[in-house]
Amino acid sequence: MKRFVEGVDRAQVTFLPECLEDWVGEDNPVRVIDVFVDELELGELGFSGVDPALTGRPSYHPSVLLKLYVYGYLNRVQSSRRLEREAGRNVEVMWLSGRLAPDHKTIADFRKDNGPAIRKVCAQFVELCRALGLFAKASVAIDGSKFKAVNNRDRDYTAAKMKRRMAQIEESVARYLHQLDSADRQEPSEALAMRTTRIKEKIERLGQEMERLKALDEARQASADQQISLTDPDARSMATSGRGSGVVGYNAQASVDTECHVIVTHEVTGPTPARIVRSRATARPARCAASPVGSMSMFWKPCRSGSTKIPRPCAGGARPSSIPSAPSKPAWAPLTS
Repeated sequence: MKRFVEGVDRAQVTFLPECLEDWVGEDNPVRVIDVFVDELELGELGFSGVDPALTGRPSYHPSVLLKLYVYGYLNRVQSSRRLEREAGRNVEVMWLSGRLAPDHKTIADFRKDNGPAIRKVCAQFVELCRALGLFAKASVAIDGSKFKAVNNRDRDYTAAKMKRRMAQIEESVARYLHQLDSADRQEPSEALAMRTTRIKEKIERLGQEMERLKALDEARQASADQQISLTDPDARSMATSGRGSGVVGYNAQASVDTECHVIVTHEVTGPTPARIVRSRATARPARCAASPVGSMSMFWKPCRSGSTKIPRPCAGGARPSSIPSAPSKPAWAPLTS
């Protein structure tokens, strides 16, 4: 094709093979990932598999899988199957992993078995950002989002829902008993006998369901937040903006530095307000009060010297009179000593 920029023939053989190093620029973020992970003491952080087994098939070093996981986090590639595909076609991932291509189950198992260690890596990254002076003016924005869990609303039980279910069963049993009383006053027949048998079977099934609900209610009362989810035990029922609606899932909260856009800390919580955003790694000097900026539905308590500021959510978006309203336009205030 004349008068167009022409590419290289796919079948062209070169005298010297091309090097992966030539395809990754000096300012590419993957070089930061490579240096950062190589400097970590993975054994002290709690990663398994740092010391290879003397027998069996060789395994991947945790640093290779951690680099792949961090790369996926930075590039919004969360799926282990997508990370597996990227390892076979993405030049940056090939450079980062040394052309290793672990399968999706290996990646998923690494993420599942090393959750606490990965959280410590996040804390190490925050410490690095503090050492580099990226949090010198620590003004953070805190917001969250609800994520639906793989748990149907009918398989999540709260105190109100349990009481409502039991009341419905008792009402059904009373209705069936009334039908049996009416059948006793009628003339005996084959059809009446079949109907009576079906009603008794329904009453028996309702009694079994009542016993099951009572057992679930005992387990619910033993839980910390008086709620139980059968499919996903960690999920909790939370209200949404729609009237009469709700979602069974998780509430993910994150605080982000407003200047460098670095995630300072994050937390996946339930609906309990006391558990929202308990920052374990603050990004501010001693005797400094952070200036957080939250969503319009969050309000902030006064921050004591050296303490962590925690949001105070209000149900339904109502603003209590004792707490000032959030500004319509966020004001990014730096730290003040």
